[in-house]
Amino acid sequence: MAVPRVIGLDFSIPAHILGSCDGYRLMVCGDADATAHRPVPGDLTVAITPAHPLSAVGEADIVVVPGFDRPEVPLPPAYLDAIRVSADHGARIVGICTGTFALAASGVLDGRAATTHWQYLSLLRERYPRVNVVENTLFVEEGKILTSAGAGAGIDACLYLISSDYGSAAAYEAGKGVVAAPARSGDHRQYVDVLTPPRSDLSRTRAWVMENLGEPITVQQMAAHSNLSRRTFIRHFVTETGLPPMRWVVLQRILSARRLLETSDWPMDRIAAATGFGSGANLRSVFRREVGTTPNAYRRSVPTEAMSTNRTGS
Repeated sequence: MAVPRVIGLDFSIPAHILGSCDGYRLMVCGDADATAHRPVPGDLTVAITPAHPLSAVGEADIVVVPGFDRPEVPLPPAYLDAIRVSADHGARIVGICTGTFALAASGVLDGRAATTHWQYLSLLRERYPRVNVVENTLFVEEGKILTSAGAGAGIDACLYLISSDYGSAAAYEAGKGVVAAPARSGDHRQYVDVLTPPRSDLSRTRAWVMENLGEPITVQQMAAHSNLSRRTFIRHFVTETGLPPMRWVVLQRILSARRLLETSDWPMDRIAAATGFGSGANLRSVFRREVGTTPNAYRRSVPTEAMSTNRTGS
């Protein structure tokens, strides 16, 4: 949805990621008169010429509302009506950054959990007290409504959409296109309280873990690889990733198992060995806990020709 005062980055991220995925057909909808303006130097907003009228939003299965400047000023009523009608018709509604304010103004977030950029959390809570504002998280999904924090979290939200619709393997491919790994869940923190010093860059250790995911891995091994004490390593790891080390490892193993379930016919014991779960029984136990279903049920749910299925988005 091309909204007035749209922030260029918040518009281009979902347009690029979802528009580049074969499973979606991108439609840029809006009121050309409302979106036309003259950006001034330093202005983050852009002028968008929508290819489709605002009424075409009603045709979409997914409606993405990007962030816009001055979120305390509601969008024109026609935009809010379009969001409300789309939600009533069962479309999935996505608010990127301050786009959450448009969803809140339309009423679709009443009684629901939502998030936005950390700078605007207090404003969102103040202006829309019926919204359950969730702090310091990348994105929040409740029902068919997904809201995210700022631009980087918008990437995570888009990859999460692709993973939900077409599986983690498709999200992995989409992530490679924007040089982003689709491994961050919504409960990652938006920000950290202190800056990470250069010497605590643990990307090499995380890469080492991914290369040895099928082997037993301990926090002590990771700390030794980083040339840090165990306590210091844990502190820096949480600062960089927002997760304790072994929690992060489990999520990487689950993601790897999901890819293998989607793309191979390997038996459970072989997948368990390749992803570090050891046995098929352990894989089934952890997979059910983390994903909410069994590996076999997950494998059966993956569409065989998912990427050729056409879904409409705006």
